[in-house]
Amino acid sequence: MKFFQTIIQFIMVTTHKYSLDESHGIMHSFDTLHNAHKIYSEELKNFPEMETHEKIIYAAAALHDMCDKKYMNELEGIKQIDTLLENNMSELEISVVHDIVEKMSYSKVKTNGFPEMGKYQSAYNVVREADLLGAYDFNRAIVYSLYNKNDDIDEAYEETCQIFLNRMLKHEEDGLLTFDYTKKDAIEKKNHSLQQMKQWKKILKIMK
Repeated sequence: MKFFQTIIQFIMVTTHKYSLDESHGIMHSFDTLHNAHKIYSEELKNFPEMETHEKIIYAAAALHDMCDKKYMNELEGIKQIDTLLENNMSELEISVVHDIVEKMSYSKVKTNGFPEMGKYQSAYNVVREADLLGAYDFNRAIVYSLYNKNDDIDEAYEETCQIFLNRMLKHEEDGLLTFDYTKKDAIEKKNHSLQQMKQWKKILKIMK
């Protein structure tokens, strides 16, 4: 079976097994993968050391939420990812994917800062920032709130607005974006998310 097909099937099985909602399911995996590809393609000229890390970047981007502690035991999830990769990547590559997915979450970076990844630092940042770009989707954030925190749409909207104001809209200010491409793309995505926020406010007002 082709490697990428194996990854896709693993994501589908894991999503079902641990009841990952739409905000962290296969579509988010695909979005993060495509964001990672765009960042890699745009920044390779500035960080040529990434050229031999492309497979690591794409595997980590696709699989990064398949060990999310919000849905499962994190160490168990990472171990399952390690096992999945055994027949398709070297021990070193698996170790790097392991380190990326284990150390890239927003909460860990805010608490501990960036980990020391040596020559894989740029690869780590590609995957981490690809995930951050996906966080600008206001609809995705509301979906997460509805499934996991509050199924009242008005309260979910208010909570999501606060999360955006306190977190997503401060990514660059907090030093979380390191690439020129992600800084530029984040501005566009931020503006789009603000438009989504305004549209939701109008819809909720009309539908009361």
